[in-house]
Amino acid sequence: MKYFLTLVATFFLFLITAQNPVGFDKMCNNYIAGTVPLATPRQLNRALNLKNTVILDARETKEYNISHVKGAKQVGFDHFKIESVKHIDKNATIYIYCSVGYRSEKIGEKLLKAGFKNVYNIYGGIFNWANSGYQLIDKNGNLTTTVHGYNSDWSQWLNGEKCKKIID
Repeated sequence: MKYFLTLVATFFLFLITAQNPVGFDKMCNNYIAGTVPLATPRQLNRALNLKNTVILDARETKEYNISHVKGAKQVGFDHFKIESVKHIDKNATIYIYCSVGYRSEKIGEKLLKAGFKNVYNIYGGIFNWANSGYQLIDKNGNLTTTVHGYNSDWSQWLNGEKCKKIID
């Protein structure tokens, strides 16, 4: 029985991480410090239509315009100001993402410091979201599979079988 449970657990772990390129989790763990609670793309997908849920995109405008999670508000990273989210209820559940989770963690830290109570960083960011096969929309609200790869080094973490990469 113990062997069977180990086999089942290994199978499910494989299913969860199989969509990401080899080394993706190691890379994420090198960049994400865990200072903001983590949520998975699956958890975000379940929360998309829940009341009092806010989704923030910590990427820059050119990345956001290519694709983003439906309902996400682009707040950016380079010029983020806490005043840009002052209208959000401090008790709302906030999911924040970037490409892989580094920039969103930094913005999440600022949100927590400002008194927001329920802030979650999406593990692996939009890359993990897209690699998992969840829907993306472009700046016009049309479904897309294209993801801005940030640059050639970072775009390697996008699964070309699940999504199309673009770098400008």
